[in-house]
Amino acid sequence: MQRHTDFYFAHPYHSWERGLNEHTNGLIRQYLPKKTDFTQISKEEIITIQDKLNHRPRKVLGYRTPYEVFFKEYAKELAA
Repeated sequence: MQRHTDFYFAHPYHSWERGLNEHTNGLIRQYLPKKTDFTQISKEEIITIQDKLNHRPRKVLGYRTPYEVFFKEYAKELAA
């Protein structure tokens, strides 16, 4: 099955063109403040943060989690 995807490129230094990315960076900064030395962060810590963010309800998703939304869509694909 072949899919077609549109690509959009943001301009450098135009953070307002990358709303979701900037919001996600802000969520990550709750766990890893600026100037964090990422060489000191273990893979397990990264996975823990990833899991917390993926199981956090989002208003934009109708208060569902990214995990719920992804796997609901994935299940639809498998059923098709």
